[in-house]
Amino acid sequence: MPKSDYILTVGLEIHAELKTLTKMFCDSKNDSDEPRPNVNICPICMGHPGTLPVINKEAVKHVLKVGLALGGRFSDFTEFDRKNYFYPDIPKGYQLSQYEFPLIVGGALTGVAITRVHLEEDTATSTHESRIMNHESGEYSLLDFNRAGVPLMELVTEPVIHSAKEAADFARELQLLLRYLGASDANMEKGEMRVEANISVNGKWKMENGKLGTKVEVKNLNSFRAVERAIAHESKRQRALLESGQKVVQETRGWDEATGATFTQRRKEESYDYRYFPDPDLPKLAIKKIPEFAPERLKREIPELPAAKRRRFIEVGLKEEDAATLVANRAVASLFEDAAKRLSSPEERALAASYLTSDLMGLLKKGSADADTAVFPFGAAAVAELIRMIAEKKLSSRGAKDILQVLCEKGGAPEEIAQEKGLLQKSDVHELGAVVDRIIAENQKVAEDYKKGKAAALQFLVGQAMKATHGSGNPGVLRELFIERLN
Repeated sequence: MPKSDYILTVGLEIHAELKTLTKMFCDSKNDSDEPRPNVNICPICMGHPGTLPVINKEAVKHVLKVGLALGGRFSDFTEFDRKNYFYPDIPKGYQLSQYEFPLIVGGALTGVAITRVHLEEDTATSTHESRIMNHESGEYSLLDFNRAGVPLMELVTEPVIHSAKEAADFARELQLLLRYLGASDANMEKGEMRVEANISVNGKWKMENGKLGTKVEVKNLNSFRAVERAIAHESKRQRALLESGQKVVQETRGWDEATGATFTQRRKEESYDYRYFPDPDLPKLAIKKIPEFAPERLKREIPELPAAKRRRFIEVGLKEEDAATLVANRAVASLFEDAAKRLSSPEERALAASYLTSDLMGLLKKGSADADTAVFPFGAAAVAELIRMIAEKKLSSRGAKDILQVLCEKGGAPEEIAQEKGLLQKSDVHELGAVVDRIIAENQKVAEDYKKGKAAALQFLVGQAMKATHGSGNPGVLRELFIERLN
C-alpha cells in the first residue's frame, strides 16, 4: 500500500503543574525552583497513615478558568479518585486523580476538540545515577518528594490530529493560554508541562470506516521539538511495520532525543489496571452550587487570550508573523501596546512591531533574556520616540538599531543618544557629496563595475558610504549622489 494511503492519527495528553502557593491536598509549599531535595514535604503529601487531604481551591479555579477559555462545560458533579499503582515516586501507593467525573468536559483549541480537563497530584522526581564506590560500580535512584502532591492539570484531546506539526502547534498554543491565564508557567525544560502522544497509523480505507490503528503512547516529551520529532518518527515506524505485513503492538514507548527514535518501555495499561475508586477522604463537589466557581464570576478574571490578541494586532495593521511573535512574548507585547498608544499612524505602529520583533528580540536572545518576562531599562515613550525619528527620516535603520542596543544596555532618550553618538541622519548634499567622492576614489574597480551594468556594485558603494558616516548618512540621498557622479 502506498504511503499516501496511510493516515496518521494523534491524540494528546498534556500535564501542566499549576501555580499555587501550596500543594494540591496539603499546605506544603509549591515551589518548582527549590534546589534542596525533600524540604517541601509533610505527612499528608508523604502518605503517612491517618492523615487527611484537603482540596486546594485555587487549583480548582485554575482548571475551571482553563475550561472557560477552551469553551468547555463545567461538570455538574465531580470527585477525586484513587488511581492505584505501585512505584517509588508515589508515596501513598496511589495517585489522587479524577476518572469518571472530570472538572471540564469538551471544548476546543486551534480547531482540536478537547475530551476532558481534570485535576490530579504530581509524583516525586526520580534521578537515576551510576557511581563507583569501593572499587565497584553500581546504579541507584534518588527520589525528591518536593514535587509529590503538586497540583497537576491534565488535558486530553480527541484523536483528531493528523500531523506532527499540528500536534506541536496545539501544545504551543496551550502553553500560551496557560501563561495568559496565570494558571501555569508551563516551562517544559523545568518539567512544568509534559506532553504524551497517543499515535496510530491505519489504512485510508479502514479510517473511512471509522477504524483507528493500534495506539502507541509516547510519554514525557519535554520540548515542542521532541513532540514533533517523536510523532514523525513513530508514524514512520508504524508505517514500515504495516507495509511489511507486521502488526503494531499496543505499548508505552519513550523518546530518545540523541538517537531520534522511540523505544519500548512497557505494555500499555488499561484503566481497569489502576483499580480506580472514589477517595473516601475527600468531599464530592457540586461545582455549580459553589458561588466562587460560578462561570460568570470566573469570566471576569480571564484576561484577553492569545487568539483574540493576535486578531486585534492584525486588525490594527500588523503582519501576521509580527502579531504571532508579539503574542508569544508577553513582555515585548506589553511594550508594543504601550508604545502604539503614543504613535499616530498604522504605518508607525507596524514599524514599531517590526523593530521590536526583530531587533529587540534578537538583542534579548543574544543576552539570554526571556522575552516573555523581560524587564526593560526603558519604557514605551522611548520606543515611540525612536519610531517617530525613523519615520521623520532623522535616523537611518542602522542608527535606529544602534540606539536600540544602547536602550537595552542602559536606557535613555533616543534623541540624546543619537546626538551623543552622531547618529542623526545627514541629508546635506554637500557634506555627503564629499563622502561619495572619497568612496568612489577608494573603490575605482567597483565604480567601473557599476558603469558596466552591475547593479550590485551600487549597493556596495552605498554600504561603504553608510559605514563611513557611522550609519548617519541618508541612504536615499547617497544613492542619488552615487548615480549622479558615476553617470
